[in-house]
Amino acid sequence: MTDSALDIVATLARALDSAADASHTLGSVADTLRTGLGAERVVIWRRDPAGGGFVSFAAPPAADAEPAFVASLDLVRHEGTRVPLGDETGGSPLGLLQVIGGDMVQRPVLDIAANLLAPYLRAQQRSEAHAWAAVEHSRAVEEARRFTELIIDSLPVGLYVVDRDYRIQVWNRKRELGTQGLRRREVVGRPVFDVLTRQPREQLRAEFDRVFEAGELSQTDMEVETPEGLRVYRLSRIPMRLEGDEITHVITIGEDVSEWREVQAHILQSEKLAALGQLAAGVMHEINNPLATIGACVAAAEGRLREVSGPGEPAIREYLSIIDREVERCTSIMDGLLDFSRPKGKAKAPASLNRVVDETLGLLRHHKRFKAIALTRELDESLPDVVVNAEQIVQVLMALSINALDAMEGGGRLSVRTGRSRRRGDHVFVEVEDSGPGIGPDVRSKIFEPFFTTKAPGRGTGLGLSICYGIVEEHRGRIEVDNLPGRGAIFRVSLPVTP
Repeated sequence: MTDSALDIVATLARALDSAADASHTLGSVADTLRTGLGAERVVIWRRDPAGGGFVSFAAPPAADAEPAFVASLDLVRHEGTRVPLGDETGGSPLGLLQVIGGDMVQRPVLDIAANLLAPYLRAQQRSEAHAWAAVEHSRAVEEARRFTELIIDSLPVGLYVVDRDYRIQVWNRKRELGTQGLRRREVVGRPVFDVLTRQPREQLRAEFDRVFEAGELSQTDMEVETPEGLRVYRLSRIPMRLEGDEITHVITIGEDVSEWREVQAHILQSEKLAALGQLAAGVMHEINNPLATIGACVAAAEGRLREVSGPGEPAIREYLSIIDREVERCTSIMDGLLDFSRPKGKAKAPASLNRVVDETLGLLRHHKRFKAIALTRELDESLPDVVVNAEQIVQVLMALSINALDAMEGGGRLSVRTGRSRRRGDHVFVEVEDSGPGIGPDVRSKIFEPFFTTKAPGRGTGLGLSICYGIVEEHRGRIEVDNLPGRGAIFRVSLPVTP
């Protein structure tokens, strides 16, 4: 082998051993062969890293009209000398060395160059395969991470995670849209005490420490004042372990349970009233029987008084009159208790809720206390009819309105409004709002119980709201109260549009 051939081989070996990228290395090899062999052009074809074909590295660089990519080496122009470069696992070549023109006396140099290029291309292929595998793995990991983030962000509950240093590591979308409205980029990495300021720092730290130490789920309820009113959130703190048994993080989930608490209270109230109703139905007849006997004795005694006369007759007649009135009052109470425990299934028919309200207000105008208050009437004229017993609904609205008048002894404002329920689209509602002192939290849960009243003795039996509750339940509706301490109360009756 001539010295010039040795120089070419040495130069090729140095180029292939360099740390340059494949494009630069193969371009240098092509240029070295073209110069050393005096060729017009040298092209090296190698497998495209992206797969599916071969790319070229030429000296001099290919003209725009020449292909830089072919799907198969069979499509490369058949000109000059072609030397296959090694074999892949399936027997197909790794690439092709093509020399156009020049001194073919140096053919051994091409064979040596091919033998040098083949292991280089094979190593590059393996390296690129590993690189592509790493890229695909990274992409898969990133997609899995993004998928997990989307799941966490799609949860209908607020979620955040703190580590052992009490720093926030995860803050989901619901937390961003929560009552504090803090963006993820503003809180991740910050101490949780600097972000959540509603609880005292030491109390919040103690709650996290309990979970870190005990490794058990912890649940607490928190009341939060929001622009929409008082909301109740259930905070669940869950221990998390990355590796081993040590708790490394605490997951906190905040769920708005206001509606759930309201439903639970409604169910509890229904169960309590159902039990009272059963009790009332069970003892009603036992009480009515002695009342009827007392009434009969009073009538008999009044008849006997006609046969005798004396100085004590007026007093005896007064006593008998008092007994008769009290018997009638007891009978009225028992009838009301019967209406509460087993509301009469009276006939129902489609009716306009607004018309029922107007009829109630018409009756209420004759009440002497009605003249001392201001009336606000807000009726939604687009409401559909409801299937009700109009007489019973008038009875309910009369009871609620008279209670409102009693709460505003010194005058005030009575507001009556109708509309379609936002939470239950198949329901309409009527609200009776007063501007009285409101309902104390200690009595709010008792107002629908039989015989419970806040009125002075002799001014009420405590059955009015109980009977209203029974009537509305029999109509498959709901009666609720919203308290505005110091500003009054709102009683809301919701009724289904369809029976």
